[in-house]
Amino acid sequence: MIKINRRKKSRDKTPPQKMHETKEDLDRYKKNDLSSSLEKNKEEIESIFHKTIDFMAIDVKVVSNPGKLCYLKTMIDSTKMAEKILHPLSLVITSSKEIKHDLPFKMIENIFSGGEIKTVTNFGDAATDILNGYAILLIEGCRKAIAISIPSSDKRSINEPSTQTTIRGPKDGFIEDLYTNLGLLRKRIKSPHLCFDSYIIGNDSSTEVVVAYMENIINNDLLAEVKKRIKDIDVFAIFESNNIEELIADKTFTPFPLLFNTERPDTIASHILTGKVAIFVDGTPFVLSAPANFTDFFSTSEDYYQPYFMGSFIRLLRYFSFLLALLLPSFYVAIITFHHEMIPTTLLINIISQRENVPFPAVVEAIIMELTFEILREAGVRMPRAVGQTVSIVGGLVIGQAAVEAGIISNVMVIIVSLTAIASFVAPIYSFAIASRILRFSFIILAGSLGFFGMMIGLMLMIGHLNSLRSFGVAYLTPVTPFRVKDQEDIFLRLPYWANQYRPTYLQTKDAKKQKEKSSPTPPPLKGEN
Repeated sequence: MIKINRRKKSRDKTPPQKMHETKEDLDRYKKNDLSSSLEKNKEEIESIFHKTIDFMAIDVKVVSNPGKLCYLKTMIDSTKMAEKILHPLSLVITSSKEIKHDLPFKMIENIFSGGEIKTVTNFGDAATDILNGYAILLIEGCRKAIAISIPSSDKRSINEPSTQTTIRGPKDGFIEDLYTNLGLLRKRIKSPHLCFDSYIIGNDSSTEVVVAYMENIINNDLLAEVKKRIKDIDVFAIFESNNIEELIADKTFTPFPLLFNTERPDTIASHILTGKVAIFVDGTPFVLSAPANFTDFFSTSEDYYQPYFMGSFIRLLRYFSFLLALLLPSFYVAIITFHHEMIPTTLLINIISQRENVPFPAVVEAIIMELTFEILREAGVRMPRAVGQTVSIVGGLVIGQAAVEAGIISNVMVIIVSLTAIASFVAPIYSFAIASRILRFSFIILAGSLGFFGMMIGLMLMIGHLNSLRSFGVAYLTPVTPFRVKDQEDIFLRLPYWANQYRPTYLQTKDAKKQKEKSSPTPPPLKGEN
């Protein structure tokens, strides 16, 4: 029968109300080496987890030597523990003397072969490994312990990304498990030059963050800057990649994202091979890519899975949709308020007749409708999936029709807001679409105050702001401004895959050339022709 020991009084002088689970505490414990006394080692580890109800210390026997198996039952798979630890221990045939003197080697080689195993020499590493899903085996008379990895198998299966769907292309997406995500990337880049650097961030959460890059391609200055910013992070916890994004992005007050994020492994693989750095955060399916520029948010992996002329057309459509989502309501407000002469007479008469009973000016009407749609959109997202889409569609139709019949808004405004909403969904990256949603209200107010002149002021301010942004030292509007001729082959239009030969010059990669020069194959002559 397995016996679980209750916590005894801690031997340290730390007040009971303090818990030793922060990163600083664990670092301090790394200075304390394990003792040869099993009881002392057990009490010290129990003092670290003295308020953790899922901490277990099981009595085990290694031949004639007493031992303790310490772990967190919420972090391990009990079935795997029985298979990988308890069963091998019951079959061990080495003598007591060999276990005491050759523990780091004999135990790993003869008993627990075939798994992720390492030797632990201090309490800080022991506590860290327990928190990461290891079981720590302590044995009487040994100053070292064995850490055996038996993580819990509870994780989401690999499915198609929910925010970035595709018609043609891979259907797998990142999940919340860090090493599964790294495996998805490794399947696409089977190269020894693909490197992973790991960091533990968050004094309380101890979240693992991994930086991925191609050693033979990446610019060393860019890599050093990314690593420096990550190492300088000193916060209480990291729960999502956006926390990292806000902490390492260039300090600028802007609605535009300065790092690219995606759920798609093929997109991240493409960025890394281009010469960028990918940042993985344990616990989230969204992976960051740096540096990012304005044009990155209009390109998707699917552009390269369709014929190049179709990919180019869709990409241009995204640019047009961004301008439509940003400026269409303000354009309508400016025309209907200040520039009647730009509307054909017949259309102007129809619009004025529809607005005859509307009590609000066009600018107020536009703001009311935009706010209403934003509320409906958020309600559809936050409600249960079974009713969320129904609420968004039916709510929009019913409220819009009722508002028109009540004379609060005009039919044209419903059309304008609907087109704007549809255009905003074309953006492939959700965080980038948020920028147009926020700035849209500013342009509506400027158009309602100054007409086209106000819109031009807003556009100049926005372009000036975009031109001032930097992402890890790279200009946000590059390669459009500053204009780089060599980098235009894959910005607004997608050239054939065989013609995409060079990496962006603004990344200053070690190897500027992607592939050898090659042209499209020439068809053979027909039979009978010379």
